[in-house]
Amino acid sequence: MPGRHNPTLRQRRLGAELRKMREQAGLGGSQLARVLGVSPAQVTQMESGKTSVSVDRLRTVADACECYNQPLIDALNGIITVRDKGWWEQYRNHIPDVFLESAEHEDFAATTIRVCASTFLPGLLQTDDYTRGIFSRRIPRLPADELDLHVAFRSERRTRVLQSPRKKLEAYLHESSLLTRFGGTDVLRGQLHSLIDDSLRDDISIRVIPFTAHTYPGPVESLIYTSGEVPELDTAEVESSQGPIFFDAPSELESYREVFNRIEKAALSGEDSRDLIHRTAKNLKG
Repeated sequence: MPGRHNPTLRQRRLGAELRKMREQAGLGGSQLARVLGVSPAQVTQMESGKTSVSVDRLRTVADACECYNQPLIDALNGIITVRDKGWWEQYRNHIPDVFLESAEHEDFAATTIRVCASTFLPGLLQTDDYTRGIFSRRIPRLPADELDLHVAFRSERRTRVLQSPRKKLEAYLHESSLLTRFGGTDVLRGQLHSLIDDSLRDDISIRVIPFTAHTYPGPVESLIYTSGEVPELDTAEVESSQGPIFFDAPSELESYREVFNRIEKAALSGEDSRDLIHRTAKNLKG
C-alpha cells in the first residue's frame, strides 16, 4: 500500500506515540520489524504516520513493547477508529493547510484548551470583523473571496469549539493584545465587548496579564495547550509566521505546563480582568 504524502495531525501523532512506545521498550526499528513481520522501512512509515495502523497492529506493537498503559492504548484505538473527515476538510485547497492543522489540533482536544496571546486575541475569541481586520493586513493583499474564506473558516472554528459540551477554554491575554486596533477603533471596541460577554460563560475563562505584572511569564508567540483523552496525548502548539509548530515530547509538555502555571499566577482574576477589558473599551478614542 502506497504511503500517505501528507498525513494528518492525528495520523502523525499516532505514529509518534508508537515510536515512543518502541523507544521506551528499548527496541530498535529493525527489532520491532522482525516481531511484526515487516521491513524496517515499513516501521519507519508507520511511525511517521504515512501508513495506516489497524487496531490489531496497535495491540501487537503494545504487546511487543510490553506497554500495559490501557488508558493510552484505548485512546490510541480511538484515533484509529475515527472514520469521519473533520469539518475543516471542506476548506482544503482553498486556504493554507497550516490553518487546517490548528483546527484539527483544537478538535483533538478532549477537555481543556488553554491559550496564551500577547500580540492579537486568540482566534477562538475573535469576532468576524476583528478577524477580517487581521487578514486585511496581509501583503500582498488577499482577494476578496479568499478574505471571506479566512473569516468564514475562523468563525466556524470558534463555533465548533465553543459550542462543544465537552470542551472548556482558558484564555490568558496580555494587556497589550487588548489595544491593537485590527480593523479600527469601532471593530476593537466591539471585540472587547464580545470578550466581556464570553467571560461570563461557565465554560470560558478569560484572564488578563496586566502591564503592571512584575514580568511577562509567557512566550512572545501565541501558545495553545490542549488536554488529550489521557495526559500522554496532550499537545502544545506555538504559532509562528511560518505556521504552527506542535510539541508532544513529555519533557516539552512538562515545560509548557509550567509556563501556564506561571502565567496563571501573574494574571488578574476573572472579575478584575473583565473590569480591565471594560475600562479599555470605554477609554478607546478615535
